[in-house]
Amino acid sequence: MPTVTKNLIIINALLFLATFVLEQRFGIDLNDILGLHFFLADKFNPAQLFTYMFMHGGLSHVFFNMFAVWMFGRVLEQVWGPKRFLFYYILCGVGAGIVQEIVQFIHYEAVLSTYANVDLGGRIVPMADYLNLMVTVGASGAVYAILLAFGMLFPNQQLFIIPFPFPIKAKYFVIGYAVLELYLGLSNNANDNVAHFAHLGGMIFGFILIMYWRKKNRNNGTYYS
Repeated sequence: MPTVTKNLIIINALLFLATFVLEQRFGIDLNDILGLHFFLADKFNPAQLFTYMFMHGGLSHVFFNMFAVWMFGRVLEQVWGPKRFLFYYILCGVGAGIVQEIVQFIHYEAVLSTYANVDLGGRIVPMADYLNLMVTVGASGAVYAILLAFGMLFPNQQLFIIPFPFPIKAKYFVIGYAVLELYLGLSNNANDNVAHFAHLGGMIFGFILIMYWRKKNRNNGTYYS
């Protein structure tokens, strides 16, 4: 396994374990400290745009994200090299966080700003406290950027995706995921706690960066897929 891919998986796994241990033994919520808070909340810290992508809300969350990093990230690292791959991963993760903040701000201005309190299932919470509850964690934004990059570099690569009994080309797999995330994000389901627009944000930043690299390579007389 390439170095950066391996270390990303190790760091995420160790921080997930630390989150569990600190919560159980010392009552410290590491997700609350390192997770990405809404920028109008008291608990927001700019460093959280970086740290949030190494935090996860559950075992399945961290497992599937790291499985995708292992499955697709190692291929990208072998093609791009460790420095470019790490830069891509971090930038897209930060970009996903920025998009999530923008979407939350739009929602706040359109809906929440008119209220002084919020009803959470019969419990009335002041708006300032409610804003502190808006926390985003997970590497999914960076992971979706990895999926996009794989689809752009290897568009015709055949993938077997459960539960489909037939192979799907990588480009259609990526397009399908993007459309699904856009649909789920616009659906605005109250019971859906997934940051769909953060996923799309990672893909948007990834697309812009890849297109920039391709243009730069063409200008230098170098061509890469």
